[in-house]
Amino acid sequence: MSVKTLNRHLVSIRDLSREDIVGILDAAKGFKETPNQTILQGKLLGSCFFEPSTRTRLSFESAMKRLGGDVIGFSDDKVTSFQKGESLYDTMKVMSGYVDLIVLRHPLEGAAKLAAEASDVPVINAGDGANEHPSQTLLDLFTIQETRGTLLGLHLGLMGDLLNGRTVHSLVQACSLFDVRFYFISPPSLELPAEICRELKRSSALFSFHRSLEDVIDKLDILYMTRVQRERMSAQADQHLPRSGYVLQPDLLQHAKENLKILHPLPRVDELDRSIDSTPYAYYFQQAQNGIPIRQAVLDLLLGGMS
Repeated sequence: MSVKTLNRHLVSIRDLSREDIVGILDAAKGFKETPNQTILQGKLLGSCFFEPSTRTRLSFESAMKRLGGDVIGFSDDKVTSFQKGESLYDTMKVMSGYVDLIVLRHPLEGAAKLAAEASDVPVINAGDGANEHPSQTLLDLFTIQETRGTLLGLHLGLMGDLLNGRTVHSLVQACSLFDVRFYFISPPSLELPAEICRELKRSSALFSFHRSLEDVIDKLDILYMTRVQRERMSAQADQHLPRSGYVLQPDLLQHAKENLKILHPLPRVDELDRSIDSTPYAYYFQQAQNGIPIRQAVLDLLLGGMS
């Protein structure tokens, strides 16, 4: 299978066509069935996390090791020369001489693009500020397809911080390739960025804005919850956020479709009540587990070619 990102970077979900995404999802099915392989034996992943991470960092490391490769890197920039004033460009240039692929998380938007320009090896964007998180989107798509049997023509609700949520930004752009109908549920101050809305209009995607989940819950096939990204807003802005109306409680699901699935990129804070965990709608922990086969597929794509 030919995928256009081969031997290149995965900085943005825009780097992938609809056909590319389908190919990666198909490959991930195989890795989910047979996770332990040795196809990347002798390869080394550089794990560079300038921001905290649990699922993304550990699933990338697990994916690499399950494919026979190894990992070096850091999960705290305080142990690097970044604290001495070294630029991100120089850090990535040096790191690319030590490894076969770099996975980068950084708090600044555009950091992954800069890293790709500096690096002599493939770079995967594991989240750059409030911008994008393409590998998370691939595992989200894999999970949606797993639960619905298709990606085409679904009704997708996204609720919470749509302004600062990088997982939302990447997911919306990818789902627009599959004729998904969007319902954006948020307070006015946390609406989806205007630039992404303009992209949706150019692609003739159908979408609408809502202040209440109750207005649309009966229409949804998938509900994608997000936490408020308080680390990306001022204290003043945080104080003015509504404290109710965007917390998912069981009573809000009374009119939901029987086969609705609730996803969440995690971590959750207070927007998703733990009582939801025991309902048949909850699928976010399975979603997190799907990070391993998806990231195995991406690593194989960039380091070994689709197997």
